[in-house]
Amino acid sequence: MAQPTFFRKPPASGLADIAALTKAQLVDPSRAGQIVTGLASLDEAGPMHLAFFDNPKYADQLRATRAGACLVSPRFEATVPAHVAVLRVAQPFHAFVRIAREWHGDALRPQSWVGNDGIASSAIIDSTARLEDGVIVDPLAVIGPEVEIGSGTVIGAGAVIGPGVKIGRDCNVGARTAIQCALIGNNVLIHPGCSIGQDGYGFIFFGPEGHLKVPQTGRVLIQNDVEVGAGTTIDRGSLRDTVIGEGTKIDNQVQIGHNVTIGRHCLLAAQIGLAGSLTIGDNVALGAKVGINNHLKIGDGAQVTAMSGVKDDIPPNGRWGGFFAKPTKQWFREIVAVERLVRDGMTNPKNEGQE
Repeated sequence: MAQPTFFRKPPASGLADIAALTKAQLVDPSRAGQIVTGLASLDEAGPMHLAFFDNPKYADQLRATRAGACLVSPRFEATVPAHVAVLRVAQPFHAFVRIAREWHGDALRPQSWVGNDGIASSAIIDSTARLEDGVIVDPLAVIGPEVEIGSGTVIGAGAVIGPGVKIGRDCNVGARTAIQCALIGNNVLIHPGCSIGQDGYGFIFFGPEGHLKVPQTGRVLIQNDVEVGAGTTIDRGSLRDTVIGEGTKIDNQVQIGHNVTIGRHCLLAAQIGLAGSLTIGDNVALGAKVGINNHLKIGDGAQVTAMSGVKDDIPPNGRWGGFFAKPTKQWFREIVAVERLVRDGMTNPKNEGQE
């Protein structure tokens, strides 16, 4: 049985064409007509593949590669095996991504999972909903009253769009995603299994009547060019809105609490937990499994290392990490000090010679 593939096969291309597309220099012009039919990593590439190298950690893979051609920086050019055609470029991975985007544009944005080019007969669409021309709705999707959806948007199978939701143009709503109380801009990619606009975790705790639920009457606002990873949840606000800023990219299984404001072009890795009423500035990067307490402010350009717990405000451009998080230089000094204490204790475990 042939190995299956789920994306279009790229065209066979000569190295001269690849060099032109990636703005690389083919070191041996006599190989300009050599054909490449696909992309691969160094350790899996064959003679018909193009690979890239830009990390010394994989030098062993470069020496052993069977790739037909390799994008490489001038710094490492001399280490490429003689049988591999060298494409010299300042940023090999960027060049590799450039050609990958050209050849595999169908992998950048999901289309209908069933090859649908219109509205499936099994979709349920309220008569008051307004869909522009060119909207694709997959089987078993449900679109509620007063919903508005812009042209070029794809609604995945089994997705549920609640009353009054507005979704812009050229968006993707993944299969089994549920959206309510939300306004969504253009070119927003929402992966499968997301829950957006459900009520936040708001209670008066341990009262005489138990935990008294607080009405959550805000919205979720998602601006243009946002990507939301699979299984992510974004709570609607209680009074003010939950806001995701333009160009922000959110990984899988992230929890964003009510009233959170996230700025523009932020990066949130997997399994982050953001408590309610946070304010996160522009261009902030949060590593995987970061947890941030409620009512804090994270300044523009701040970065937090993976698995950190944040209980204090972080200033603009701060580099913080640890549990509880603090400036990374301080955190590293404390780690070194603790390790030194442990080593000293191991060399003299019974405090021999001390009174």
